[in-house]
Amino acid sequence: MEKHNARNQGVQGPDGQTLTLADLPSPNISRWVTRRKAEVVAAVSGGLLTRKAACDRYSLSDEEYETWEKLYNRHGTKGLRTTRLQQYRG
Repeated sequence: MEKHNARNQGVQGPDGQTLTLADLPSPNISRWVTRRKAEVVAAVSGGLLTRKAACDRYSLSDEEYETWEKLYNRHGTKGLRTTRLQQYRG
């Protein structure tokens, strides 16, 4: 029941604001900045999208999404910066 309510009303985004499906990045996004990655991870964590739906919507491999999720959970939005990946992956 919670997941159904989350889909209708939204979930807390990475910046603390309510995040709805309409707020998510476009499915044909070509440039992934940290904020967009964090929004997708927050949407999945909050039940707005399933992990499979997010991977399908954004053409992400399961491994790529898993990497985003782990980095976000460990280091927050800053962990998703491509310039810092080597530092955070260690």
